[in-house]
Amino acid sequence: MPINHQRPTERGSGVGRSSVTDGRPLTEAQEWLQRHGVGEPAEVTSQPAHRPSEQPSGGSRGSSSSGHQRESSPRSEDVESVVRTIALRKLTSRACTRHELDQALQGKNVPQAAIDAVLDRLEEVGLVDDASFAVDWVTSRQERRHLSRQVLRRELQAKGVQRSDIDSALDRIDLDAELRSARELVERKRAAMNGLSRNVQYRRLAGILSRRGFDTAITTRVLTDVLAE
Repeated sequence: MPINHQRPTERGSGVGRSSVTDGRPLTEAQEWLQRHGVGEPAEVTSQPAHRPSEQPSGGSRGSSSSGHQRESSPRSEDVESVVRTIALRKLTSRACTRHELDQALQGKNVPQAAIDAVLDRLEEVGLVDDASFAVDWVTSRQERRHLSRQVLRRELQAKGVQRSDIDSALDRIDLDAELRSARELVERKRAAMNGLSRNVQYRRLAGILSRRGFDTAITTRVLTDVLAE
């Protein structure tokens, strides 16, 4: 389920559309990214790199000095602009946790300082919100996949969500909700087992519930009720 964050206005946020697509030359950032094997964002207009002039053999000292260009590092604001563009592209595709964005940006070989600065700003304006992500994830995954609290906790941990945010999201799922979810899953799966004996149905359905993370108490209670009907 996608997370609907309110996008900031272009003027006040600093991360609005104008900061991504204003076409401002980022020559130094482009050269830096090319040296580190990072593709350029589509919004950045490519500009040809200046090549140092060729030096004739035996040339004068002054000519040799003028022919070499010192390799300069890109300005931090230029790198952050590129990092921000990459992050916003991923958020346009789907909601992400801060950890997921951090990992994706590290894979682009951009400086960690620029990553942290951009992600801090995205959190400030609400485009990255792990607490809301956890709530939406739990709601969607339980309704569509009928997953237990245990499995949902593992999934959110893998996405780097903090324990406090995970606990708050899982507080919405009580025992009745887990029983209801397990029962709906069993009833749906049992429809394809009508010709099987009760023992075979019980064994197969118990395996399905176990793989979804439901404990023995819930499995026994649900299967006893459903198979008794």
